[in-house]
Amino acid sequence: MTFPALFLSHGAPNVILHDSPTRRFLAGLGGQLGTPRAIVVVSAHWEARVPTVNATERPKTVHDFFGFEPQLYEMNYAAPGAPALARELARRLESAGMRAVVDDARGLDHGVWVPLALMYPQADIPVTQVSVQPYESTQHHYLIGQNLRELRADNVLIIGSGNATHNLREMLPEGTEPPPWVTDFAGWLRNAVTAGDTGELLAYRDSAPFASKNHPTEEHFLPLFVALGAGTPGAHGRIIHSGISNGVLAMDAFAFD
Repeated sequence: MTFPALFLSHGAPNVILHDSPTRRFLAGLGGQLGTPRAIVVVSAHWEARVPTVNATERPKTVHDFFGFEPQLYEMNYAAPGAPALARELARRLESAGMRAVVDDARGLDHGVWVPLALMYPQADIPVTQVSVQPYESTQHHYLIGQNLRELRADNVLIIGSGNATHNLREMLPEGTEPPPWVTDFAGWLRNAVTAGDTGELLAYRDSAPFASKNHPTEEHFLPLFVALGAGTPGAHGRIIHSGISNGVLAMDAFAFD
């Protein structure tokens, strides 16, 4: 089975606790996709200088957040690791001229386990995680995706987990009308993805309206470029979910297949 490469906006970790359009979307997504043999997630919440892959046999559930509901800290997503696949990922990246590091101890951060706990709650699919490199370019992350693309034909699901917009300093009460700087960027992103405009997307810092306002730092947007690179060449992306939370968090999700 060939799965699409996905970009998911994972939102706050407590999306798993409360009913919302995004929670309902994620809870139904696994059933729509089917069951892969393994999952690779590039998460905004693992930053490293070079591409680093998680080869832990039994990765722990990392509660890398504070100030949320107590039950979140009791949750455990006990999916098995995928150490052989992780080492294959590292070899693929090294063959492309990148330095890659294998980490035998890292657990799964909430950018991984929160969406997966909704998509595949049985936690029986092997999972490996890949870091983002916040000091590297969009093109660098696109190249990572290109070198993972062939895995899709081998029943592997590739997910970039971040957020379509991510400026937490501007958070508004839930239900607040989003300001134009959010809607303009989100609209530009949807148009560029569905038009298959890779050049515009890679140059988003210059071509998108209010790019730096929506992404003061880039770690939550960089997973998009891995998913974009892992998609089928020449194919246009699809919007599989859209919406805005807390006035400023566009919760869009895209499929590249």
